[in-house]
Amino acid sequence: MATSNETIVTAVVIDEVALTLDELAHACAVEPGWVVQRVRTGVLLETAPDDHSVWRFTSADLVRARRLWQIERDFEANDDVAALVVDLTEEISRLRQKLNAAGVR
Repeated sequence: MATSNETIVTAVVIDEVALTLDELAHACAVEPGWVVQRVRTGVLLETAPDDHSVWRFTSADLVRARRLWQIERDFEANDDVAALVVDLTEEISRLRQKLNAAGVR
């Protein structure tokens, strides 16, 4: 539930579009510094140059960033715990897709 100081941002995920640091931060309703910290710790973007202006984020990065922020916010988790939860969630999803592709339910 949003308070009067919060803005709920909704978006359509488009694979062909790459977001800048500021666009990603805005789409996640976080400060750019929050994104920078997650990039520096390797939670977002596997490799990133020092120059923030050349960073580009995919739709998958947007989904991951939103999940990270949601877990940090909702459960008051630190960024390491949130990253672990998101990693495990993504792995479960990949495994379920493999099972479905193999016809196993």
